[in-house]
Amino acid sequence: MYVKDHMTRNPITISPDTSISKALDLMAKNHFHRLPVVDKEGKLIGLITEGLVSESSGRNNTSLDMFQLNYLLSRTKAEDIMITDVTSISPDVFLEEAAGAMLKAKISVLPVVTDDKKVVGIITEKDIFQALLDLMGHGRQGTKFIIRCENKPGVLEKVAKCFADEDANLESLAVYHSEERGTEVVIKATGEVSVETMTDVLKNAGFDPVHVIQTSKEGQVIVWTAPEKQ
Repeated sequence: MYVKDHMTRNPITISPDTSISKALDLMAKNHFHRLPVVDKEGKLIGLITEGLVSESSGRNNTSLDMFQLNYLLSRTKAEDIMITDVTSISPDVFLEEAAGAMLKAKISVLPVVTDDKKVVGIITEKDIFQALLDLMGHGRQGTKFIIRCENKPGVLEKVAKCFADEDANLESLAVYHSEERGTEVVIKATGEVSVETMTDVLKNAGFDPVHVIQTSKEGQVIVWTAPEKQ
């Protein structure tokens, strides 16, 4: 999963001499909260956010009236208040690199730039959340099996064979490790196989299916949970 597959392409940008009032209008009309600032060649030189505008202008706690504040914002340019030390990301790196960069810098957005710093996209934490949902098949028709198993070589091949033998197609697969529950394999499958048949197949193969989440074509969700062991 590459950044370029989940970013907003060709985002709206502004020049350093754009007024803050115009920048705010652009953000309001397009329902976003930040704008990359670029030079004449389209290269990233800064970033403007709604929070930065509020902080710089004091518009949330100013004694200025609306007319005075609007005049101030119309006279202030992006270059006067923009962030210049902007964390950015390449379009050709994996999505987890973007997530890691956001966490490290404690930010929620990354301009996406080429090697010569030209802005080609923008990616936000919401884009990463959506990518996670897509990866795990959230909301799509199919059946998700959460299977407790040993953490050793060959286990995934054996689990996958159980599904292949029942002509079930694997839509997604993930492995989780926790101190409380050990190793769990999460598989989203589609096909004609029934939940009852598949859980029996998994149990007979030595696995422990603990949850099954079935999503219908209409989006209805049915959850099956294994009874607690005595």
